[in-house]
Amino acid sequence: MTGRPIIEIENLSHTYMKGTPMEHVALKGANLYAEEGECIAIIGHTGSGKSTLIQHFNGLMRPESGKVIIDGEDLSKKKVDLKTLRQKVGLVFQNPEDQIFEKLIGDDIAYGPFKLGLPIKEVRERVKWAMDVVGLDFEEIKDRQTFALSGGQKRKVALAGILALKPKILVLDEPTAGLDPKSRKELLDKIKRLNKDEKLTVVFVSHNMEEVAMLADRVYVMAGGTDVLTGTPKEIFTDKEKLQHHQIGTPETVQVLYKLTDLGYQVNTEAFSVLEAAEEIMKVLAGKKEGSEHVQRI
Repeated sequence: MTGRPIIEIENLSHTYMKGTPMEHVALKGANLYAEEGECIAIIGHTGSGKSTLIQHFNGLMRPESGKVIIDGEDLSKKKVDLKTLRQKVGLVFQNPEDQIFEKLIGDDIAYGPFKLGLPIKEVRERVKWAMDVVGLDFEEIKDRQTFALSGGQKRKVALAGILALKPKILVLDEPTAGLDPKSRKELLDKIKRLNKDEKLTVVFVSHNMEEVAMLADRVYVMAGGTDVLTGTPKEIFTDKEKLQHHQIGTPETVQVLYKLTDLGYQVNTEAFSVLEAAEEIMKVLAGKKEGSEHVQRI
């Protein structure tokens, strides 16, 4: 981490359809802070304000009250260069159809770089690179029509179109929804590599706690339009009382470890990675085997 803030959200509020019978408070004093190169996860129940919050990052929504500063730029100011901001902050929506509008896959991914006025050679290089990152074969599908894509392929194309802009901040709303397990793992591995190796700041919303445990440096828990908890995945997922209070899901590994402790086994509930959890389970099984052999000898 650089220690330099790239996202600063302070006391942010937003109300939909203000002053009407349909008025709905989506954000109520929300806070979020991210350093350059961090990977931040935002979790919480549907309606907790997650999607509204991330739409403030690239100016799709402007702050009604509170502060939104992105890479040093205050978005509450009227004269914000939204074109530059959206090149810097790439937002991939939960529904990829909202971001795909060209007939051919290659053209759709190239749309953003072309709008930047880049030379054709560089546009082609960016498109090839972005397609490789999301696991799409450039030569095989660049001339295929977008309407024929599956839901998972549309998600990959939408992400590639954002990556081709080479943003400093990548914001993802449920990045692996609709992907099969193999594609999900490949995409997560590549997002992690972009974050760690190329220092791309990543903020993602997810209901998949395994993804959160795998990718995030820090986690923000949203409820009622504000942040109610923040910490590392280990700090969040090993605080059983707070998890239950806020009805937060946990990775399956954590569920297994907590179940073992409920059964009276001494295991390290902080070992929530798959390999660490497997080692804890093996210790339990080894202990049971030794106990069984002892009984037989007696």
